[in-house]
Parts: sequence; structure tokens; C-alpha cells
Amino acid sequence: METIADRITIDDRICNGKPTIRNKRITVNAILGFLSSGDSREEILLQYPSLENEDIDACLKFASELMNRNFTIKEVA
Repeated sequence: METIADRITIDDRICNGKPTIRNKRITVNAILGFLSSGDSREEILLQYPSLENEDIDACLKFASELMNRNFTIKEVA
């Protein structure tokens, strides 16, 4: 298991290795999806009472750090 941003964990036994919040079955992608569709932090925290405001911050930090990486697009046959 790897811990990223103090709250994001990656474990191949949980959610098929997708980044999750503190080993819960709540993926970073799900939280980012809620935010991008216009849900407020308060709405997300109501839907997921085990989450904390800092978990949402960690999701945003994780996404931001991921976008700071270099990517190469290769054509696949």
C-alpha cells in the first residue's frame, strides 16, 4: 500500500488499486466527479459521513500533483 498526500491510499486489494481515501472504498475519482458536477463540499460530506473536509483537500492536491507530471502520447497499433 502506498500513501499519498497523507490521506490518499493505493492498495491493489481495494477498488482494484484505484486511489482511495484512507483505505475506504471511496475513490478519489468519485469525489472529483462530484466536485466537477457542481456538488458542494457540504453535499459530499453529507453523502459520505465518514469523510472529512481534509479528505476533499487531499483529492484536489492529488489531482493537482498528477497534472504536474510529464506525459508522452504514443500511437498504439
